[in-house]
Amino acid sequence: MATTDHGHATGTEVPGGAHAKGPFPPFDPATFAPQLIWLALIFGALYLLMSRIALPRVAGILEARRSLIASDLDDAAAMQRKAQLTSATYDKTLADAKAKAQGVAQQTRDQLAADSAAKHKTLEAELHAKLAVAESAIAQTKAQAMTHVTEIATAAAADIVAHLTGKPADAQAIANALASAKA
Repeated sequence: MATTDHGHATGTEVPGGAHAKGPFPPFDPATFAPQLIWLALIFGALYLLMSRIALPRVAGILEARRSLIASDLDDAAAMQRKAQLTSATYDKTLADAKAKAQGVAQQTRDQLAADSAAKHKTLEAELHAKLAVAESAIAQTKAQAMTHVTEIATAAAADIVAHLTGKPADAQAIANALASAKA
């Protein structure tokens, strides 16, 4: 053992022989009885503490959570029923609106078709009136033109005969020829 000038021991040894040779204290058979008594006392105290204080609090917390979850599930079910009712109401309203829109569209189509038919009849009547006026004008123009046809045919035949023969045509012979062609 090393010593210093102050008289103290230096080194790694425990002074006074503290390294007693013997069993580890918890495994010493001489201390089993007091250890068992302390075990029973501490177990009993912990059991009372857990059964009277901690476990009722945990049970209260679990019950509060269970009732909160049940309340939330009931609220969710009520909201789901309300949403289904709202959805059914919406679907009915939508179907009614579609039916009403189709009815309005059909009524509008019918009214437009009736208006179109009335306009068509009015235009047709106007066109028939204009056609009758035009046919009358054509008939008058044709009648007037027909009165001049004999004169034009006579003049044309005279010019053709004069051109072909080089001599003036006989007006009486042309008139006789035209009269026999009409008959």
